[in-house]
Amino acid sequence: MFPPRNIMMHVHGWLLLTPAVVLLVAFTHYPTVATVINSLFSKGTAIRPSRFVGLANYETMIEDPVFWKVLVNNLWFALGTIPTSIALAIAMALLVNRAMPGRALVRMAFFTPTILPMIAVANIWLFFYSPDIGLIDQIAGWFGIAGHNWLGDPATVLPAIIVMTVWKEAGFFMIFYLAALQHIPPELREAAKLEGASRWYFFRRVLFPLLMPTTLFVLINAVLNSFKLVDHLFVLTKGGPNNASNLLLYYIFESAFSYFDTAYAATLTVILLALLAIMALGQFFVLDRRVHYR
Repeated sequence: MFPPRNIMMHVHGWLLLTPAVVLLVAFTHYPTVATVINSLFSKGTAIRPSRFVGLANYETMIEDPVFWKVLVNNLWFALGTIPTSIALAIAMALLVNRAMPGRALVRMAFFTPTILPMIAVANIWLFFYSPDIGLIDQIAGWFGIAGHNWLGDPATVLPAIIVMTVWKEAGFFMIFYLAALQHIPPELREAAKLEGASRWYFFRRVLFPLLMPTTLFVLINAVLNSFKLVDHLFVLTKGGPNNASNLLLYYIFESAFSYFDTAYAATLTVILLALLAIMALGQFFVLDRRVHYR
């Protein structure tokens, strides 16, 4: 006797899901739970093993001025990169979606920074930002402008990293907007022209609302990217000068691998995960009302 067909379908479905479930538990859920548990223990050494300290690490974090400096830096970094990258991506997608000479080359030029390795991008911009001999100071020198230490000045180091990040991310987001634009019926634009609607009115009232599902997806990715920058900082500034460019994930990296304080790094990681979860939920609840799924 064979088991009923519906039972076989359930078994077959769970067997298909098993590899994904195993990977999800092993590389997402288990590390998250282990991180939360580790944040409740003290720093362990070869002589003195770690012990349960409860919320002591969180109290230390609240009293840590570097943590608050890094958190503020990361918020400014997010505010500088997220809206700029999305706006630039939409503008580039609108440009390369229309008929124009060399459109394929323009698309490739916009997308090229995305496929470059992180370390390569950091070294390219390190050449741009080098004082006196860098490309930016060389061009500024043609106009009689004195050179500037872009990465050594606390006032300019974070904006310099923001510019580099936008340059690398905007082309990636452009691909999603370009794909979304190509699925919008051209009859909508023709109808808007017949009604006498301007380009800006058509974009604001018709085009952008239809792009909201893509915008929600891109926004979530942009938020995640703004809180996971490590490679560029390691090459360019190492968080300096005086933590002016230090971001939360790089501070976690420093705590774990430079100071070997894995318990404090776990505490910072829990805070990072909580911030990302709150922002993701906020995006879904706030933007979902504006999203028009087709």
